Amino acid sequence: MCGITGWVSYRRDLTEHRRDLDAMTETMSCRGPDAAGVWLAPHAALGHRRLAVIDLPGGAQPMTVETPDGPVGMVYSGEAYNFNELRAELRRAGQRFDTGSDTEVVLRGYIVWGEKLVEHLNGMYAFAIWDARTERLVMIRDRMGIKPFYYYETEDGVIFGSEPKAILANPHVAPVVGLDGLRELFAGAKTPGAAVWEGMREVRPGEIIILDRGGMRHRTYWQLRSEPHTDSKEATVAHVRELLDDIVQRQLVADVPRCTLLSGGLDSSALTSLSQIHLAPQGETVRSFAVDFPDQDKHFQAIDVSPTQDTPYVHAVAEYVGCDHKDIILDGAALSAPEVRRAAVGARDLPIGIGDRDNSLYLLFAAVRRHSTVALSGESADEVFGGYPWFHDERQYAETFPWLAGQHSLVESGGQISEDLKPALGLSDYIDESYRTAVAETPVLDGETGLDQRMRVVSHLHLTRMVQILLDRKDRMSMAVGLEVRVPFCDHRLVQYVFNAPWSLKTFDGREKSLLRAATRDVLPASVADRKKSGYPGTFDPAYVMAIQSQAADLLRTGHPAVQLVNHEGLTEATTRPAADLSQRQRMLLERTLDLGAWFDIHHPTVRV
Repeated sequence: MCGITGWVSYRRDLTEHRRDLDAMTETMSCRGPDAAGVWLAPHAALGHRRLAVIDLPGGAQPMTVETPDGPVGMVYSGEAYNFNELRAELRRAGQRFDTGSDTEVVLRGYIVWGEKLVEHLNGMYAFAIWDARTERLVMIRDRMGIKPFYYYETEDGVIFGSEPKAILANPHVAPVVGLDGLRELFAGAKTPGAAVWEGMREVRPGEIIILDRGGMRHRTYWQLRSEPHTDSKEATVAHVRELLDDIVQRQLVADVPRCTLLSGGLDSSALTSLSQIHLAPQGETVRSFAVDFPDQDKHFQAIDVSPTQDTPYVHAVAEYVGCDHKDIILDGAALSAPEVRRAAVGARDLPIGIGDRDNSLYLLFAAVRRHSTVALSGESADEVFGGYPWFHDERQYAETFPWLAGQHSLVESGGQISEDLKPALGLSDYIDESYRTAVAETPVLDGETGLDQRMRVVSHLHLTRMVQILLDRKDRMSMAVGLEVRVPFCDHRLVQYVFNAPWSLKTFDGREKSLLRAATRDVLPASVADRKKSGYPGTFDPAYVMAIQSQAADLLRTGHPAVQLVNHEGLTEATTRPAADLSQRQRMLLERTLDLGAWFDIHHPTVRV
């Protein structure tokens, strides 16, 4: 896992811009604490920061292969989980290898297969290849968009990076945010390809972008397909288990310590148990980590997406599986520390506004990194198998993104956004248009009607919109501390297969995630297999709430630029009301304001309204 960046310019001699490349590459140091490298050619410059996971002595980047017609260079972030099979296939095709890394497998795969390399890859990846033979740049992102990849078109080329901060470090890019960027910040549903910063875009999941002197071309090499599902219930459950066994085994491959992120829910518990099953024959015990908060028993408040506390279930799984488990305890003082918020907002480059959940995730990952370099996460199982409450109530029929149903008022008229900004944003119209576009992209299955047809749409919305928000969050927070988080439930084979299972099959036991529960029940304690969905926990520590009230009041008093974007009257009330009486809406406003404050302090954006 690494951080990549680069610059292609057909009118400049980039060998004279080493200092710029060094600055861009340095912004990725957290993503790659183990090594740094740059490669300069007249019209292409590549930068790389490495987190060594496979073939620790080898695999240095940028990596190049010399050909009779010129070099082919690459910077690569991610993991190809089938690199051993691909290496054997490429050797049969005449390729010779100098390292044991998956990076060289990907690069030599391009030498043999060109762009068709993507048809062979199983993994998470974002990489750029400069092919000097044709003076073209090839940018490729994995099918589900697990690894981030941003680019900024210039008059004579492109600037790219794993994160916006790498691009913003280039002297030719200004940190400007316009109305569309603000809409993306507040909307709650990510538009594929969109970035908040003006002029910046994302390589879309499953996309190849080719740049040459003739311009830039885009091609989608993978997207979800609608196909008839003919397997019986028993065969479907068996195939899901077969896929999970293969996926977990592949994603445990690493030359560094591994672990799982354990919440005591169905998803992470299944991965932890399957990991132990695959590691035991090697004489290994899986390590697991969970987050908790002091006095959570006393302060916990059940909400829709988090109806139960995690800790009792975490401990039940740890005892059942026999894993080496550790709880990471985070108190209100740590979560509310301004330097922690600054680190979390800086990791994401965005003021998302979920505050303590981002802060705690950052601190959790920092603690895990002291023991492990690779972690398996249950992220995305809810999107794949239908785990959220709104999959199963009237919100499934809402004429908006189901997770936003009833929330327009929370974001807009409910009081987060400045009254002066609301008319210019037109956020409700923006969300409605984004929703209609997303629905129109859902692949149709001939003959499908009624609930199955609707739930195909709902599933597609989650797998193309919501999952991008969560994957980006998980990648940024983990890589900010040099931790590689792998997401087995995003294996494209599993996603494609389950997507086409009819809704009646996904809920055959009358509950959420029926297929996953049935496929893994035999490796879980009954209490966990039957546990109701519960999301990533937040803190209910009154000390945390009082701390963020005080910090937001400071922003108000000093006239911080962040305050200009939010509801001034609502913020004033939220900072003065007794902490115990704060509504969820008011707490969200405090979190959003503080995240915006950190964002302004880090990036000094110019906001154009």
